[in-house]
Amino acid sequence: MKQKTFNDLGLSEEVLKALAEMGFESPTPIQRVALPPALAGHDVIGLAQTGTGKTAAFGIPLIEAAKEGNRKDPSALVLVPTRELAIQVCTEISRIGRHKGIVAAAVYGGQPITTQFRALKAGVDVVVGTPGRVMDHMRRKTLVLRNIRSVVLDEADEMLNMGFIEDMETILAEVPKERRTMLFSATMPAPILRLSGKYMTDPETVRADANNPVVAKISQVFYEVRSEDRTRALMRLLEVEDFSRVLVFCATRKDVDDLSAELQKAGYGAAGLHGDYPQELRDETMKRFRNGNTPVLVATDVAARGLDVQDVSHVVNYSLPQNAETHVHRIGRTGRAGKSGVAITLVSPREKSRLRLIERLTRSTIRQAPIPTKDDVKRARQQGTIDALAAAIATGSLDQHKKVVDALASRYSLEDIAAAAIRLMAGDMVVEDIAEVRQRTRGERPVSGGQVVKLRVGLGRKDGISVSDLVKSIAVQGRIPGRDIGKIALFDRHSFVEVPAHLARQVVTSMNQSRFPGKKIQVA
Repeated sequence: MKQKTFNDLGLSEEVLKALAEMGFESPTPIQRVALPPALAGHDVIGLAQTGTGKTAAFGIPLIEAAKEGNRKDPSALVLVPTRELAIQVCTEISRIGRHKGIVAAAVYGGQPITTQFRALKAGVDVVVGTPGRVMDHMRRKTLVLRNIRSVVLDEADEMLNMGFIEDMETILAEVPKERRTMLFSATMPAPILRLSGKYMTDPETVRADANNPVVAKISQVFYEVRSEDRTRALMRLLEVEDFSRVLVFCATRKDVDDLSAELQKAGYGAAGLHGDYPQELRDETMKRFRNGNTPVLVATDVAARGLDVQDVSHVVNYSLPQNAETHVHRIGRTGRAGKSGVAITLVSPREKSRLRLIERLTRSTIRQAPIPTKDDVKRARQQGTIDALAAAIATGSLDQHKKVVDALASRYSLEDIAAAAIRLMAGDMVVEDIAEVRQRTRGERPVSGGQVVKLRVGLGRKDGISVSDLVKSIAVQGRIPGRDIGKIALFDRHSFVEVPAHLARQVVTSMNQSRFPGKKIQVA
């Protein structure tokens, strides 16, 4: 049977033009099943994850139903769980409706409410907001719902998990009963079913994959590790996996801070994200993750909700999710837009039964694999070095470096010169066994005799320095092994670093004679 295109759906020329400009060639599976009943004005329940094209699945019907120029009060309301998702949904609806003159506005916490006052007063067709901020505007009479003709609950199960169920009911009770309601959710827990039964009229339930709610192109694998070995196991996996961007989920904010710091100390381009971080830092972290400057993002579930980042090749459950719904949302961050993805879960022996329960509830297969060996890591590092050297050779511009080779060629073989250069670039490629590291580090602090000194470094986040930068600078300039560097606390204008007491003077002297790009380093 011929696959439907957007032209087959009876869409307006303005919407078809916008979709073509956005590069949409044909409907995604969820759009194919959700658009016909939604465009016909029916209530719709769509089972779909973030990244499957569900925004257009409800956004197109909203835009087609909106009446241009009638903006005294909005005609459509979209409720979403997070600030990030509100911005993303609002942006996409604006793009789809641009040629119809549709105006959308996002309302959410974390932005000055006066900015939203002005946008709403100017007149909008579609309001996209988080439940709490929508209710705030309702109380202030800056958002009136009397002309709402369409309501969307996006990621309804996530709003349930975040405690918004009562807020959703309060809002739904205020909108006119004569309306169309669309509900999209990755899972359908009992409270959401009750909500749909109470506030929807004969909804048509659709799903992109009738047999499995989990994204089909995600390869799921788990590794059984002792709890104290999780970080070292993760580092091994990062060494051998071919990834573009990795999203690592932790259970607590402390876990995020500890793990991101450990990864940075080990030289991985990692950053943390949780609710305690100021919004400015969260925005900058997400910007660096999206553009690839920070390939590993460590986050809590709350901080990652609503994030829509393309090309996340791997999702890692560093902490096992508490339930199947959370697992579905986590792994749905990869395998976007028809691409394949990998979901990795680290479990302790006592957690295996809970993992198997998640497997049954999500009707998916999670295969077990062994942690990469020392030889696997060595081979991966060697291949990475080969690839980097091949790329450098392909770019040319090596004349200045050939002069160095010529100066050494009379004394050493070309093979020894190349090997020495590789060692300077890639290190000695020494890989310790996980059990050996555990035995060596159990109960130890990175010192001789247990004595540490906390040094103050006169550079911080606003100077563009990271934990990884500090570790590299101290290890190279201070001439001490990176594993001997202790806790690092990074602040806006300064940092604190623990080093072995017997090496403190050496570190201070060496670091005070060095520079971070553009700035002199002051250590005391």
